[in-house]
Amino acid sequence: MFRTSSRGLLDFLAAALCLWAAAWHTPVGALTRSAVAKVAGSRSTARPLLAYFSGGLYDAREVEVPLPATVLPDDLPSLELPLASPGASLGRGAWAVLARPGGVTSEAEALRARFGLGPVDSPEAVASVLERARAEFGTDDAAVLALFAGPELARYAVSRARAEGDRPTLEALARQLPPGRGPVIEAASQALMLGTAYSLSWPVAPGTRVTSPFGFRTHPTLGTQHLHTGVDLSVPEGTAVKVVADGVVKRASEDAVNGKVVIIDHGRGVTTAYCHNSRVLVTTGQTVRAGDVISESGSTGRSTGPHLHYQLELGRRPVDPFIFRGRKAVVVELPAPPTPPKPPGPSKALKAAFDQVAIPPEGTEAPP
Repeated sequence: MFRTSSRGLLDFLAAALCLWAAAWHTPVGALTRSAVAKVAGSRSTARPLLAYFSGGLYDAREVEVPLPATVLPDDLPSLELPLASPGASLGRGAWAVLARPGGVTSEAEALRARFGLGPVDSPEAVASVLERARAEFGTDDAAVLALFAGPELARYAVSRARAEGDRPTLEALARQLPPGRGPVIEAASQALMLGTAYSLSWPVAPGTRVTSPFGFRTHPTLGTQHLHTGVDLSVPEGTAVKVVADGVVKRASEDAVNGKVVIIDHGRGVTTAYCHNSRVLVTTGQTVRAGDVISESGSTGRSTGPHLHYQLELGRRPVDPFIFRGRKAVVVELPAPPTPPKPPGPSKALKAAFDQVAIPPEGTEAPP
């Protein structure tokens, strides 16, 4: 099989090492392991790695934000709150991850002790630790990694990434971490995502009336129960709509439901959508900055009057944007996605009649 036993053994070990690296450190390998685990009905350790490579988008249940406990009235005004600084927003996001049950890690305590700061028991305290870590490690990504992985491991990852000519982003740093650090990468990824969500501004004037909040409602045109995946803001047609943060336009088009719609990717698993516009002022692929006017409001698509439907998504799941508008950071839990209520169906007698004849009577609507 081999020319010489020594050379053959070295070739075999090198091939085995390449296969191990492909299986445990690449998206293709992680997908393969995840698929095998699903077929076998076992657990896979690939999910955190996939969550990282997809920017927190893989298995979106891990970034799900629950519906608020209270039902908001239809005329709830937007909260007029000062916009938090990027550092304060990142502190809120990281604290929301640390404050989960069992979330405060010894690494976070070691990092704050290293800088001689107080305990990381509030968003402000976490923001102070991250500010010092950012000054030492150079980027927000490296600072957040140090919070969850510890300063020594973060310093090693930063030095290796820079030696290879990479910016110390979380993606580049994750490639330098030893195996078994998937939970650390996942926690850092979610902290960065939530920090981005806390930094978002508002697309129209902050005092704008909310005509339909986030949550389940009777659809105004369909008449059935649906999850309203955003908030409807009452503005006259032609009102300037501003993007809430820097990003890239992923969609600028029109359809029968959303009308003229703009979708912006802000990175780190955060996207926003602006629907029912009368005019779209940006194009797909365009880079936009926070506060840029991207459209003018209207009533296009499935709409009952002029308004802006503003939608925030984390990890491709819609969440209530008001969760991130409060003065205090929220501890973000990770429940399973809510199950929507079933719309009312036909009567039992009508269903029995349909079952007997196999087709609905003429002029009668078939059950859903």
